Amino acid sequence: MGCPLNLWADSATGVRSARPALAGDRDADVVIVGAGYTGLWTAYYLAKADPSLRIVVLEQETVGFGASGRNGGWCSALFPASARKLAALPGSSRSAAIDMHRAMQDSVNEVGLVSAAEGIDCDYYKGGTIVLARSQAQLARARAEVASAGEWGPGDLRFLERDEVESHVRATKVLGATFTPHCAVIHPGKLVRGLADVVEALGVTIHEHTPVSTIERGRAVTPYGVVRGEVVVRATEGFTPGLAGSGRAVAPVYSLVVATEPLDDATWDRIGLADRPSFSDHRHLIIYGQRTADGRLVFGGRGAPYHFRSRVRPSYDEEPRVFAKLQSTLRSLFALEDVQFTHAWGGALGVPRDWCASVGLEGGFAWAGGYVGDGVSTTNLAGRTLTDLILRRDTPLTRLPWVGHHSRRWEPEPLRWLGINAGLHAMTLADTEERLTGRTSQLARLMSPLLGH
Repeated sequence: MGCPLNLWADSATGVRSARPALAGDRDADVVIVGAGYTGLWTAYYLAKADPSLRIVVLEQETVGFGASGRNGGWCSALFPASARKLAALPGSSRSAAIDMHRAMQDSVNEVGLVSAAEGIDCDYYKGGTIVLARSQAQLARARAEVASAGEWGPGDLRFLERDEVESHVRATKVLGATFTPHCAVIHPGKLVRGLADVVEALGVTIHEHTPVSTIERGRAVTPYGVVRGEVVVRATEGFTPGLAGSGRAVAPVYSLVVATEPLDDATWDRIGLADRPSFSDHRHLIIYGQRTADGRLVFGGRGAPYHFRSRVRPSYDEEPRVFAKLQSTLRSLFALEDVQFTHAWGGALGVPRDWCASVGLEGGFAWAGGYVGDGVSTTNLAGRTLTDLILRRDTPLTRLPWVGHHSRRWEPEPLRWLGINAGLHAMTLADTEERLTGRTSQLARLMSPLLGH
């Protein structure tokens, strides 16, 4: 396609010095495997809470190499499992699910507050999220979602009529929309690099190009040495299957993203998005977009295949068929016939079998992940929660329903490959079904229990 790969890496400011790989065995108090948002937020809050802690972060590539440096830049209050599902978890309740909803909202604000306090210029802007309804079936889903949200929270998800939508964004075929104020847009590359610089200034050691093959009780094993610690944190998300014994913990599913050239003022006057809300629509196959601080449209979605045996490879970041579909979808959404695209990239996110993210600490082994693409703010909540767990503090965060949750393992191959790819294909067919029939998809209804709803 002739596009540079990743806009966020291409436009992150500053020259970063290489961080050395591990050079032999060493001891620490806390060992964190993975230098993405989960690992770095955990290091940040631990170092702030107890500056005497020896914290070592091990990263097999470079800081933010995974989903933290590749995502669509939504810092939202979305959690991958529904409130109804959270309330049904063992030991949970309706009130606990509502507490989780509010904790996610607080996390959106916390990312902005810490970024400002620490001087991380990550283009944070809280403009909310608008999700368009562009067919009768989508319109019915939008109204049902608002009704359900009112049962499980403070009722801050609003339905917008067509004329109200135009004050936020002007897109094609719009019949209505939902809107929530609880989302900010960010520049992911600037956030993850800035956060790494901050934790290093707090005394945390980061070793890049140091792959961890095994996490054992009190140890992380690498080709260059063993790092021992009272607590070892697994913060590897889509790369988790590469760890010994974790091949079925999560499924790495790829999400792909494209970015336009900076658009001129006349085009923005026609599109809207003046308050930079993140945007999507109510189709089944997920799409997501934002207006960047430098005036581009960044637009992503699912549709790339799951790869056999949970393999993650750099070559999988590029799917020309999906890139072309994303470009045509964005052009159609805003009637942008002549827009040029400058970047296209992808990356793996972690999907647990029940679509429910989790965080916990058991016997010196801590973990967080399974965000299903909703990780920018959830990782912040994870970092604060892990800090409380590691420091043995009983707080409202440690009593949230995702703490200590264990998703069952994915099926062995080839069942995993068949099932996940069938599900992805089914969501595409469900959208086609609705476009042809004008009615809510029966296929999507059948698939819903398998997708964590």
